[in-house]
Amino acid sequence: MSTELVLMKGPGGVLMPCDEEARGIIASWPMGQGVRAHVKRARNVRFHRKFFAMLNLAFDAWEPAAQEYHGMPARKNLDRFRKDMLVMAGFYTATVNMQGEIRLEPVSMSFANMDEDRFNGVYNRVADVVLDKVLSNYTREDLERVVEQLLGFL
Repeated sequence: MSTELVLMKGPGGVLMPCDEEARGIIASWPMGQGVRAHVKRARNVRFHRKFFAMLNLAFDAWEPAAQEYHGMPARKNLDRFRKDMLVMAGFYTATVNMQGEIRLEPVSMSFANMDEDRFNGVYNRVADVVLDKVLSNYTREDLERVVEQLLGFL
């Protein structure tokens, strides 16, 4: 059986699970269970959280114009916002739908699909879009400071 886990280096060089899923899988193994591992350096989990803290900050600040669709109010949506930020930053693939229309689909942000260097580029370009489109009264330093403060509360 093959299972992919994300681990992090802890005190004394011990590898520890990064999330509840990995914790549960490891807990299910009997004491002394040997495992074979293919090691691939994962992205920095804190940096991943920082990216989403930046997106949450921008989403909370964003106030779209009131609109309706078939008499129902259209509401802002965090997942749609995240996808739009990635597309505006240039991280997408172009697809065609059944009506022949081109749609831009954002790249996957999963740990398995993106290494640390590429993620760093995504973070920086999305930060540029956030500053240009949503938080235009912020400097890059303001944005970094506020996001770091938010991370302190997570």
